[in-house]
Amino acid sequence: MPPSPRSASAWAPLSVATFRWLWLALLASNIGTWMQTVGAQWLLVDAPGADALVSLVQTASMLPIVLLALPSGALADTFDRRRMLLTVQAGSCVVAVLLAVLTALDRMPPALLLTLTFALGAGQALTLPAWQAVIPELVPRPQLPSASALGAISQNVARAVGPAIAGLVIASVGVAAVFFLNAASFVVFAAVLLWWKRPDDDTGPPERFAAAVRAGGRYVRHSVVVRRILLRAALFLLPGSAVWALLPLVASRRLGLGPGGYGLLLAALGVGAVAGAALLPRLRQRLSVNRMLLTAAIVFGAVTIVVGLVPVEIVVALVLIPAGVAWVTVLSSVNASLQLFLPNWVRARGLGIYQIVFAAGQGFGALLWGVLAGATSLAVAHLAAGALMLAGAATVVRWPLRDVAGLDRSPASYWPEPHLDVSPSRYGGPVLVLLRYQVPAEREDAFRSAMDRVRLSRRRSGAVRWGLFREGEHGDRFVEVYQVASWDEHQRQHENRLTGTDRQIDEAARELAIGPPSVTHLLPAD
Repeated sequence: MPPSPRSASAWAPLSVATFRWLWLALLASNIGTWMQTVGAQWLLVDAPGADALVSLVQTASMLPIVLLALPSGALADTFDRRRMLLTVQAGSCVVAVLLAVLTALDRMPPALLLTLTFALGAGQALTLPAWQAVIPELVPRPQLPSASALGAISQNVARAVGPAIAGLVIASVGVAAVFFLNAASFVVFAAVLLWWKRPDDDTGPPERFAAAVRAGGRYVRHSVVVRRILLRAALFLLPGSAVWALLPLVASRRLGLGPGGYGLLLAALGVGAVAGAALLPRLRQRLSVNRMLLTAAIVFGAVTIVVGLVPVEIVVALVLIPAGVAWVTVLSSVNASLQLFLPNWVRARGLGIYQIVFAAGQGFGALLWGVLAGATSLAVAHLAAGALMLAGAATVVRWPLRDVAGLDRSPASYWPEPHLDVSPSRYGGPVLVLLRYQVPAEREDAFRSAMDRVRLSRRRSGAVRWGLFREGEHGDRFVEVYQVASWDEHQRQHENRLTGTDRQIDEAARELAIGPPSVTHLLPAD
């Protein structure tokens, strides 16, 4: 894939006032989240079985995303995203205050700490898909890669600033104060959400929740582009989680550092992430996305090995800077590709599934490397993670990302409105749709090939079954048959689920036939 000839400035989205203030508010919330993570991990560093318990903090934070991100995406695609975000911040604030109060009263055993961490992770699971789905509403499409990079900056500045602040606060006041500051960060985000006046959606009645969840999963299953993006993310995140999960143990045991020193190591990662985000527009001009992914994975794998083997503080801190560059390069690239590709009607659900992959890679990876470190040593765990990262980097040649910037993802309502003698129940079904094509013999092979792309388009937009048949009585006639779960699902295909790319796929098949296809809708007889 050739490099992109032009890229928006890394900071261009911040010129949009609404995006700027929401981004700053989310940065404050992310800082609070990382302060909470460091505080929770530091409470467990001296507990029995600390190797597994410290890693379980990250697992408890990430597991709710695995369980809830897709339902959360369905909610965000169905209801008002601003109101949903406000409700979640209020609930997270209550949990954070409870965590702080119980810690101040010295009533915080490891099991309760992990339980409340899980509850805060549930709030994050409900926040992330809705927030990421909002971004394309706030900035122009050419600025989406930069907006995605700014999202990575937010996460990594938070990783740097949050732990550093947490280290100072823990050393001077105590862990409970860190948890109180996290509660305050939710209040800041909620205040900016109250200030934002989001335009009302005029997309008709909302989808039913269960149908919306199924539609999101069906879209991803039948989208080769989305599946490839998720694969590339997983191959990086699973081994990459070792650095984040084991760094508290590296700092305390191998380097002899306190919470302040641990915060400085995370600050080095954050500095690299900010530098990487600033460099990304230039890198995109000179390198294809797949070359960037390959290079970044090699760098991160090498750094993982160095962190596990070298017991010198300054060396570890210095190599963590290019690791931060590599981290933001990979995650902002895959995230931007996903946001560019997903149409608005399913964006939050698709991003929710991405968050599942992200959380599973980091959460289960953290547990894996923590258990391995406890059974063997920190060095062995880092060596294994580094080797797995380098092996995953080699697969870029076999499974590269596709360039999605040139695809037409805008809504395209081009199907003619059906004219029926029978009035269908909106939620009645199933419904069969038949399209009859007349195809000359010399175009049959090309037509069948084109219809394979049509099949994926139909399945992404709502079809639960699809088939292409040939009439026995007329050899030049083909019948496309697909089933949708209800008339509501088919109406949504007509109204807002198809994109310009789907239209191009449809037209490529129809140009091989003689005239437009005839369409028949089969409704339930009862």
